[in-house]
Amino acid sequence: MSYSGRFAPSPTGPLHAGSMVAALASWLDARARCGRWLVRIEDVDSPRRIVGADQLILGQLAACQLLPDELVPAQSQRGDAYAAALRQLEGIGATFRCSCSRRQIAAHWKGLGRQRGRTEEWPYPGTCRNRSAFDGRDAGSIRLRCGTDESAIVIEWQDRRLGEQQQDLTHFCGDFVLLRNDGLWAYQLAVVVDDAAQGISDVVRGEDLADNTPRQIHLQNLLGLPRPRYLHVPLVLGADGEKLSKQNGAQAIDTRDPLQILRAAGARLGVDGAAATPADWLAAAVRRWAALYPLPNRHGAP
Repeated sequence: MSYSGRFAPSPTGPLHAGSMVAALASWLDARARCGRWLVRIEDVDSPRRIVGADQLILGQLAACQLLPDELVPAQSQRGDAYAAALRQLEGIGATFRCSCSRRQIAAHWKGLGRQRGRTEEWPYPGTCRNRSAFDGRDAGSIRLRCGTDESAIVIEWQDRRLGEQQQDLTHFCGDFVLLRNDGLWAYQLAVVVDDAAQGISDVVRGEDLADNTPRQIHLQNLLGLPRPRYLHVPLVLGADGEKLSKQNGAQAIDTRDPLQILRAAGARLGVDGAAATPADWLAAAVRRWAALYPLPNRHGAP
């Protein structure tokens, strides 16, 4: 299988130090395998989209000499493909219509005395699971069935950095949303459909997205799509100890000094070194990356 990787930013603002680490990691992995590196704008969440942010991001990448090998698609133009995937899932009875709000789901579990960690989500309790996606009521979201207490779905996968992983999908998140109640496509469905359409063989992204992987694997299994290899890289943390983000004050990278940007990101990834120019630094970093993360076979072994 030929190598194809991707960086898929959301156009909610410019790249910061954390997102630059993810961009560089995916670029290095592709170049170390002599593969394709693609960029995809993940803009399905249109209320959070900032006009012009996509071009700003591409300009920041270009300033650091991280150039995609093909034209850059946007998810907002891919609705027909997501609708076709949803029809396929509906055809096998894997979906249902749900009118539950996040507040109602939280209230259900709190009423049972259940606690939740600060970064955890409330699993869907199955309130509307007996409804179909075609019950004549258009209101609400569409969710994917993810097993029951009697028949839980447990997903296992091999991460190239984190090693063997396992998640009880049924009890970790439960039936998750594919089409939101406001008519917008959910991230999980869009990313799976687009990765398959672009022939992505390897997903390299931040460690905070590792918990999403079982949902995406479950969708890949149901839709008959290939499973990419996964590599989740370390995060850059803000002053509050949380993942660096625009919500906790992350500043846009300053492209006036691209070499310093690359070195800072590379230091987080363990591939930093001395160089006089960005091109020289990148060439050396590709060699270090290839040694640090040898590509496994399709079954996860080196």
